[in-house]
Amino acid sequence: MRILVTLPCVAALTLAAGAQADTVSITTSKDNTLYFPLVGPTSNGAGEFVYVGGSGAGPRRALLAFDIAAAVPASATINSVSLTLHLSRFSLFSDGNDITLHRVLADWGEGTSDAGDPGGIGATPTLGDATWDHRFYDDVFWTTPGGDFDPTVSGSTFVDVVLGHYTWSSTSQMVADVQAWLDNPTSNFGWLLMGDEPTANSAKRFDSRENVVPANRPQLVIDYTPIPEPTGLMAATLLLIGWQRRRSPS
Repeated sequence: MRILVTLPCVAALTLAAGAQADTVSITTSKDNTLYFPLVGPTSNGAGEFVYVGGSGAGPRRALLAFDIAAAVPASATINSVSLTLHLSRFSLFSDGNDITLHRVLADWGEGTSDAGDPGGIGATPTLGDATWDHRFYDDVFWTTPGGDFDPTVSGSTFVDVVLGHYTWSSTSQMVADVQAWLDNPTSNFGWLLMGDEPTANSAKRFDSRENVVPANRPQLVIDYTPIPEPTGLMAATLLLIGWQRRRSPS
């Protein structure tokens, strides 16, 4: 009996053997807070914290961006993603609430403003900072004040009034966002985080990439499958196919 090996069969077997998932963990490439301009524009580009939720001075929204293309091979398939942030402060008398992720639709900046600790009111923005009105202070504006973002919720998690790490577990939309950012890096503007803005004392403070404690900085964990490299098995099998074809009657 003669066993014929076909090219589609070989390709499928070789890809199955070579395609192994991998995992990478990265922190933000930039982050900032959009503060409602109660008395003028403020920002916190170089600060240790980002804020989300409502306060007596108006809502706060965090911006987080990750350099996916620098961490994941081109054309890889994203299998799952999860985001972990460290809660380091919350408003007195506040309750836990859901905080949602939304894909940002336009580029934005991280300047050198630093609101210090606790940082809840922000600092005077510097050139290139994102503010409630500006994508890049002081002459490039959001189309909509408060940030241009997709209203579709990419992910959500309940953040309690207990300090520590909180994780936004993988969703199909989070995977789709990261896959799109990998396939088209020019569309990668990150996520906007939105909390319970109508409630005045709902603001939560998370640690940013500038935080002095590395373990408390934002972490995006990406599980992906790269396109497998051609292997010795593939080369040997192609030789076998060629040999079979030469032996086959014309």
